[in-house]
Amino acid sequence: MKRNYNAVVFDMDGVIFDSERAVMNCWLELAEKYGIENIEKPYFACTGTTMQRTREIMLETYGEDFPYDTYAKEASLRYHEKYDGGRLPMKPGVVELLSYLKEAGKKIALASSTRRQTVENQLRDAKILDYFEAVICGDMVKRSKPAPDIFLKACEELGAAPEQAFAVEDSYNGIRSAHAGGLRPIMVPDLLPPNEEMEQLTEVILPSLLEVRDYLGEFYLGKF
Repeated sequence: MKRNYNAVVFDMDGVIFDSERAVMNCWLELAEKYGIENIEKPYFACTGTTMQRTREIMLETYGEDFPYDTYAKEASLRYHEKYDGGRLPMKPGVVELLSYLKEAGKKIALASSTRRQTVENQLRDAKILDYFEAVICGDMVKRSKPAPDIFLKACEELGAAPEQAFAVEDSYNGIRSAHAGGLRPIMVPDLLPPNEEMEQLTEVILPSLLEVRDYLGEFYLGKF
């Protein structure tokens, strides 16, 4: 039996853009420069969280005297020098999926832990901002992922019931957030492979956004 839906809420980093990998590469460069050990482990723990929570995780990992603010500023400069102005690579299938949903009359929102100015700049540079009816960012909610606040606010802005909305996420915290909010999570893995918890919390795990388009089309709206 087909179950209809009327909205899709996307994460941005690692779903729309290949930015998680881009940021990680900047931190790997810093780790080599300053001798920071095992940077990958805390970095993965930070995926899907706000800047504030990222700072807390880094200090918990390396100690209160870790110069996180200095390193984060340098990593940010490296990132913007490399990827600003539309140079941030998009994931395959982004435009195809967004166009399909728009043509099907589905409501589309973005729910990203990144701050609003950065989100809107990146979407605008990529020429996809107009696809989104609502853009909810980490500095617009009190609690970050894995709390459900950001997805619930996105549904509220769209006028969509959470149970009638899909959430497309790549991170563990993002999937936890969407599930806690009562949305129907689709995981498209990026840096982290799905584990047993993710298999239990998601409706489906798919390898790409093109597969997401096919899944929504075949099982919920009929064949293309």
